Amino acid sequence: MTVVLFLSVLLIAACGLIYELIAGTLASYLLGDSVLQFSTVIGTYLFAMGIGSWLSRFLGGRLVARFVTIELLVGVIGGFSSSALFLAFAYTHSFRLALYLLVIAVGVLVGLEIPLLMRILQGRFQFRDLVSHVLTFDYLGALAASLAFPIWLVPKLGLVRAAILFGMINAAVALWSTFVFREQLAAPLGLRAACAVVLALLSGGMVASNWIASAADNQLYADEVIFERNTRYQRIVITKWKDDLQLFLNAHLKFSSRDEYRYHEALVHPGLASLPGARRVLVLGGGDGLAVRELLKYRNLESITLVDLDPEMTRLFSQNPMLAPLNGYSLRAPNVHVINDDAFPWLDRNQDTWDFVVVDFPDPTNYSLGKLYTTAFYRLLKKHVRAGGLVVVQSTSPLFARHSFWCIVETLKQAGFRAWPYHVYVPSFGEWGFTLAGDDWSPPASVPSGLRFLTVSVIPQLFDFPGDMKPVKAEPNRLNDQVLVRYYEQEWKDIAR
Repeated sequence: MTVVLFLSVLLIAACGLIYELIAGTLASYLLGDSVLQFSTVIGTYLFAMGIGSWLSRFLGGRLVARFVTIELLVGVIGGFSSSALFLAFAYTHSFRLALYLLVIAVGVLVGLEIPLLMRILQGRFQFRDLVSHVLTFDYLGALAASLAFPIWLVPKLGLVRAAILFGMINAAVALWSTFVFREQLAAPLGLRAACAVVLALLSGGMVASNWIASAADNQLYADEVIFERNTRYQRIVITKWKDDLQLFLNAHLKFSSRDEYRYHEALVHPGLASLPGARRVLVLGGGDGLAVRELLKYRNLESITLVDLDPEMTRLFSQNPMLAPLNGYSLRAPNVHVINDDAFPWLDRNQDTWDFVVVDFPDPTNYSLGKLYTTAFYRLLKKHVRAGGLVVVQSTSPLFARHSFWCIVETLKQAGFRAWPYHVYVPSFGEWGFTLAGDDWSPPASVPSGLRFLTVSVIPQLFDFPGDMKPVKAEPNRLNDQVLVRYYEQEWKDIAR
């Protein structure tokens, strides 16, 4: 019996933390700036738990019945929290309001749980043993949840089903509490019926979870959603309209198959075509394999190493029958080596050097990505570029995020590179920017045959900036002060108004 009691503590602690992690993850997926979102969600949740703990003093009599009722409420609200937030983001303009109302509601209820359970158990244990055991299992539950969430729950179940699963666990704790404490219940049958109803409701939600996610996605994206998956690192969504496939990462468009060739030809060829002696190339990011497709047009390359954090991305774009043809099955080429790792520590551990480096990370929407645009990262990268070699960096839009673009250019200069910024028009994105960096560069005399957009005569035009994209004063982006993330967030927020 004692084991069952403290197992209950472990499970309700795990459930509470899972709901908090889901809220923070969803907010960072949909709103960006993971540091801000997680900080405010965690702070609000802990504050609400404090309110719940304070309110528990006013609950007297029928403690077990109240505990069971609270568990059922946590199960329903927390279990459907992810579904509600997805639908709120897709169908309303009140996502933040819904987010914090749900966080407060779950936090208050979770704050009531442990004080009530301790009062229920106080006659069975000495006070010091009770506090010790309850807090021990509470912390163990939090540890188990924090490990299971990124390793198993998000990649295997997704955010909607993970929340519902833990709602069912809360309801199961409520149900077995009606048996463990049956002598303290006046009407256990009524509570058990309520538990059965909640479990049935959550089971129905589990069955309908795919429909819920699809309903939100289909409202959020203009075209039909044909694939969606939550990985440990991001939410991947692919839409289709006629022959156009579009990839979204955390609700941000990564490419459209109709015009991505303009982006990737501009990314790769102005730099690599000017290095006829290049043999070894490194690609950081670019797990879709589209930059690698362009690199394979150079027959002299002996080795192409691609480092992308998310193994699900590289697996999809090497094996999926709809996606692999887009990159010409480039990730299966014998001279292409795919590594799934965080680029920063991987580069720090590595001793190799390369003739050409393609840096194709997502835009710096949060501090986790922003670290890959810092002077610290670029100085590290410079050590891995051979004499006479070049780096090209995806640098966001010089039109829509002008300070962000020139911040990246300035950061590369502060890291010791010479920089040659340029831009290209991509219909899906508008004007988009890149930066070549190295010791010396001259426009190439030729480019590979078969390119759809780029020609030798076009390349010099890319380096000419009109008045509304001319350089502006911007601070370099440093690891301890990521001004780039703030520039980016403010500029895209201004565009959205």
